[in-house]
Amino acid sequence: MPTADAQRSLRLALRLAARGRYRTAPNPRVGAVLVAPSGEVVGSGWHREVGGPHAEAEALAAAGRRARGATLYVTLEPCAHHGRTPPCAEAVIAAGVARVVACHGDPDPRVGGRGFDRLRAAGIAVEVGPLAEEAIVLNLAFLVAATLGRPAVTLKWAMSLDGRIATATGESQWITSAASRRWALGLREEHDATLAGVGTVLADDPLLNRRLKLAPGPGVRAVLDRRLRTPPAARLFSAPGEVLLYTESDGGEPRGAALAARGATIVRLPRVTPAAVLADLHGRGIQSLLVEGGGETLASFAESGLYDRVSVAAAPLLVGGRAAPGPLGGAGWGALGAAPRLAGLTAGRRGRDLVMTAYREGAVADLLALVLPPLPPAGDPGPRRESR
Repeated sequence: MPTADAQRSLRLALRLAARGRYRTAPNPRVGAVLVAPSGEVVGSGWHREVGGPHAEAEALAAAGRRARGATLYVTLEPCAHHGRTPPCAEAVIAAGVARVVACHGDPDPRVGGRGFDRLRAAGIAVEVGPLAEEAIVLNLAFLVAATLGRPAVTLKWAMSLDGRIATATGESQWITSAASRRWALGLREEHDATLAGVGTVLADDPLLNRRLKLAPGPGVRAVLDRRLRTPPAARLFSAPGEVLLYTESDGGEPRGAALAARGATIVRLPRVTPAAVLADLHGRGIQSLLVEGGGETLASFAESGLYDRVSVAAAPLLVGGRAAPGPLGGAGWGALGAAPRLAGLTAGRRGRDLVMTAYREGAVADLLALVLPPLPPAGDPGPRRESR
């Protein structure tokens, strides 16, 4: 059990790491804190953006000579390879750090325990595991992509307090407040790609784009469109960024050529299923996917079990009506015993609305087993758009 001081230092490191929320992908979010034997924090830092200094390098630079004999609290195993920056493990050794406490290991096969091994070989005491679950939640996208070979998936919807996402006549704009809609737009900034079904495109004509300018550049937008019904005039094509249309159509119809002329990338699959779509996205270097709707699309991911997190905004509004849709369509589970339960529920307020986040039961525990020593054998981490 880590001491209260150790927990305090690691929690500070986690808060620092979270500052890189929008700009580090495909790298992990990492924070580091250096504490002298006296208990004084002598240096701290975080990985701010791809290509920039790592958290450990920032903390060591801030500490200077005071790093000698200090304890480094870091949210992820220091790297031991040359990427865009030199190995952090070597910098820690050169600075004379006496002890390293890390939340968990790095499953990147270029690291995979080598950072810890190098530190121990240099005589540095290493402790791994404190606050590991909090660190996993922070880096869910990086860890899922590296260990499970697919993007991390967040299912998101907005609903009334009685669980309706639209009225019986299809009206849905706006159930939630401007504040919670901004929260939802923030989720797009955190994810590499945003996905919706073609029914949502036909009903709402959404942009699905990033617009808060928190992340660098536009995200990828994807549509599940088995019969290629997306209109060439859809607003999707008026915003910057790649648009992927997943279809089972053979492409012989004029609509395919018209959509391609609008800039769509048409991805033909034998079957448009969550597994097939996630495999294709992973092959394109996508680490995280936000699924925004509609009900049938959300249900297909939920029923497949291929999701990691659920984020919901609920407005203090009663819609009612037997024909008013709920957030999940599909066949459902039929029995409560078969219905998936979620873990780690947190809730807060955005304007007048309640916003909630929970995790697929077992999602964090499964990752925990993969990133605490001993690490699994190095495998294929999937393509990376850039390297840490």
